[in-house]
Amino acid sequence: MAQFAGKVALVTGAASGIGLAIAQELAEQGARVTLADIDVEGGQKAASQLEGARFERADMTSSQDLQRLVADTLAAEGHIDILVNNAGIQHVAPIQEFPEAKWRQIIDIMLTAPFLLTKAVLPGMYERKWGRILNIASVHGLIASPFKSAYVSAKHGLVGLTKVTALEGGPYGVTCNAICPSYVRTALVEKQIADQARIHGIPESEVVEKIMVSEGAIRRLLEPKEVAQLALYLCSEAGSGITGSAQVIDCGWTAH
Repeated sequence: MAQFAGKVALVTGAASGIGLAIAQELAEQGARVTLADIDVEGGQKAASQLEGARFERADMTSSQDLQRLVADTLAAEGHIDILVNNAGIQHVAPIQEFPEAKWRQIIDIMLTAPFLLTKAVLPGMYERKWGRILNIASVHGLIASPFKSAYVSAKHGLVGLTKVTALEGGPYGVTCNAICPSYVRTALVEKQIADQARIHGIPESEVVEKIMVSEGAIRRLLEPKEVAQLALYLCSEAGSGITGSAQVIDCGWTAH
């Protein structure tokens, strides 16, 4: 029997990359998955290829969209058992050149939205005495790199939110964990290459080797499926004793 049969999952940023990989893994194990994303075409296509899945367009900077996302999912599925806060963007620039609007957008998408969605789903999880919340953080939730002030700040904050949620949710059977990967082969990472090359003064062809994988003991990009399989374990009964943690999957980056 599929281990998540009867469970309902909500995954943000699920049209591609890590979010899509997690949605696929959960669906394969029997969960009914709502894929949320601002990319309507990509999200609808992804949902159509997964059994028991549905797509909802949602802008993570809009409180109204987030309220509607939860309400529509509850109306369609009756409950939400698993929340995966994955949606994110990136902007690379020195602090003195970093646009305030971009700072606020990144904080809204990657810290405020997870808070609001967590706030919305916890009452139902508490009532059913079971829940799993996964926050897709980053190795940058634990350490910093230059030129990513908003991203690093949001991810550090997300790790803090994870810990508080775990402490509050523990008595109700709700676990909350952060996953902290190094660079993953996604569109978000690929879009950084030109900016990283410009800021560091190197050719684009050298960015992966000299910037993205240079700190790892294993010098390669992660694949989305690797992160998704860790997420699946944390959602399972086997992972029920893990909560409040920042699970590192970083090719040895933080071993220094």
